[in-house]
Amino acid sequence: MPWTNYHSHSRYCDGTDEPERYVERALTDKLLAYGFSSHAPVPFDCGWCMKTDKLQSYALEINRLKHHWQEDIQLYCGLEIDFIPGVISPKSEVFQPLQLDYTIGSVHFVDKFPDGKHWEIDGLHQVFLQGLDQIFRGNIQIAVCRYYELIRQMVHSSCPDVVGHLDKIKIQSETGSLFSESADWYREAVEETLHTIAQAGVIVEVNTRGLYKKKSVETYPSRWVLKQMHAMNIPITLNSDAHHPDEITTYFSATALVLKEVGYQQVSVLLNGKWQSVAFNEHGLVL
Repeated sequence: MPWTNYHSHSRYCDGTDEPERYVERALTDKLLAYGFSSHAPVPFDCGWCMKTDKLQSYALEINRLKHHWQEDIQLYCGLEIDFIPGVISPKSEVFQPLQLDYTIGSVHFVDKFPDGKHWEIDGLHQVFLQGLDQIFRGNIQIAVCRYYELIRQMVHSSCPDVVGHLDKIKIQSETGSLFSESADWYREAVEETLHTIAQAGVIVEVNTRGLYKKKSVETYPSRWVLKQMHAMNIPITLNSDAHHPDEITTYFSATALVLKEVGYQQVSVLLNGKWQSVAFNEHGLVL
């Protein structure tokens, strides 16, 4: 039974291989559809983002692959686009000429250091601690709530097709010693964000990367968040955030079982050019 995956990174950003290597592996893994979603450029120095002058060649290459492999697999051209107020968003005009098939909207940066540098919240833990101290005077509650506030602002003002790794900031929690997912203030911030997402009807990805990279013991988002999402009828799509061809379907079967236990019976997939709901089990999509 086939899977799909729409969150992946190739050599155009911080992935390891040429796009065609991912297509070959997707075919080996018998995927029905596969989407490319390189990190979109940002207007400041960022080691893991695509460079602006590569945007056109990226879109051209993915479209070439679409045509070449059209008899074997559905391929889609997307971007994972950061939301930074006044700087970049999934609706930024620079991306309009590309005629993307879909966008993943993610928050990787929260406000700025005193020197004007953007604070990356999912990179090195030492950088996270520096930003927490210099920007938020060590107040983890205010910092984390600001992260979720930015996700809500993104959904309100420039809603993507998919919200990326919703609770990724939890990787900085020091296994609960810096902040706990069970804290009332944390749950309130997440639940407020889920209400905003539910009202917008936007898809949230269930991202397995934290599991196979050993950064989290659960998916992004956690099981308790998935339960809340199911109760609010928030649609989901299953992604691996692959940076290497070997990662395309990693932890999909185990995660599918968790989703079933939570109550989900369908996932959203981009097929034949539109998002639609499809039944699934631990072996893949049930078509």
